[in-house]
Amino acid sequence: MILTRRTLFGAVAASVFPLSEAARAEDSDGFTQLVARPGVIPLNPAPAAQTKIWGFGGDAPGPLLRVKLGQEIKARLVNKLEQPTALLWRGMRVANEIAGAAGQAPKYTAPGESRDFRFTPPDAGTYFYQPLVQPFSGEQLGRGLYGVVIVDEPQPIFSDSDLVLVLDDWRLDSSGQIVPDFDNPADVIRQGRLGAVASVNSRAKNPPLTFAPGARLRLRLVNAATARIMDLAFQGGDLKIIALDGQFCDPFEPARRALPLGPGARCELLLDLPPVEAQSCKLILRGETELPDVTLLEFKTEGAAKPPAPPILPQPTNPLLPAQIRLEKAKKLDLVIEGGATRTTPSNFKPTGDALRRTWSINGKSGTGFDGPPLFSVKKGTPVSLGLVNKSLFPQVIHIQGHVVRLLHDLDDGWEPYWRDSVIVPPLRTKHIAFVADNPGKWLLASAIMDHFGNGLAAWFEVT
Repeated sequence: MILTRRTLFGAVAASVFPLSEAARAEDSDGFTQLVARPGVIPLNPAPAAQTKIWGFGGDAPGPLLRVKLGQEIKARLVNKLEQPTALLWRGMRVANEIAGAAGQAPKYTAPGESRDFRFTPPDAGTYFYQPLVQPFSGEQLGRGLYGVVIVDEPQPIFSDSDLVLVLDDWRLDSSGQIVPDFDNPADVIRQGRLGAVASVNSRAKNPPLTFAPGARLRLRLVNAATARIMDLAFQGGDLKIIALDGQFCDPFEPARRALPLGPGARCELLLDLPPVEAQSCKLILRGETELPDVTLLEFKTEGAAKPPAPPILPQPTNPLLPAQIRLEKAKKLDLVIEGGATRTTPSNFKPTGDALRRTWSINGKSGTGFDGPPLFSVKKGTPVSLGLVNKSLFPQVIHIQGHVVRLLHDLDDGWEPYWRDSVIVPPLRTKHIAFVADNPGKWLLASAIMDHFGNGLAAWFEVT
């Protein structure tokens, strides 16, 4: 299903699948139900069998939660699975007791139980809700248990269509069902669980979407995969990134019209389609070593041309984020990431039990993210500068919970002109980040790759 602004208000284009009424269920007290339960989706086109999943409302993605900045979110998690679950509000700078890491501030929700969430998001942007309860996080996410939150900015950015595109990959057997080999040692010691079937909003083969020539599309890309770093490329049209991980940035065209998007990461783009008929633009997923490139979605032009769209201007600076980070006064720490297969690891090496749980480490210690002493403890308002030192042969994606960070330049003391809540660290490379620790509580600093997160690459820090 392609989720658009139209689907929210009932006028659905022919090429767009609307949310089901069950997915939009709301209780009499105004809480949107997020019912974690089994369901089925037509992942592959008919006559292929439908795929059994776990989803909120039995669908994937789950209900789209959408409010304007300053409005309250009211969501009710209802657990109808046979496992405990919990919600991580990925990228949202909310209070520690709401943020959603079972084992830290909030408690998990057991089978048959429910939990209410009420909070007002501080920032406009596109966000992601996902399960985070060990050791079940990878399986629940991999079976489709996730959804999207949109907090609309006060003055809407002009676009002719607003599309939410949730990207995922699925590991299926010959009958089209999810292969239940979660926590597979072969995946854990390498890049993580990758699936051969790529999808947009849980459809593997979406038909082209048709728009007027010159139309401006707002694309909200969300990577829901458990491990894959989506290597995305764009063909055709004029393209500008306007936000990353929920925070607006000065509009820019990505280098080589390509974008790597780690698990849980979000990116918003404005795509101006060609001003003439019978043209197309494509969103392409670059293949891994064993997989070919895949056209995830195609946009075609048809009909009368639209008038030229207005210039793309920067959004106002978020007044809740620091205008500067005093690096000279920062708490400085290197975090050394080690583990996984090496060049001499036998192809049939399959650790189990405690050895599997200690596959990955930060500064020599394997953790769940909820155990042991903190990596560091700082007072509210303290600037922090971290070196993420990846000594493994695989790319790492490190998520910093409850905060957004600046990615520092490799060769000088400047930083990239955008905020992130996770950072990709290439193999055998180091990336430096900086942020102001302004959200009190105990916060995860862990891998966004579920196979690594669940097997040692997780820790926490404290803001007092």
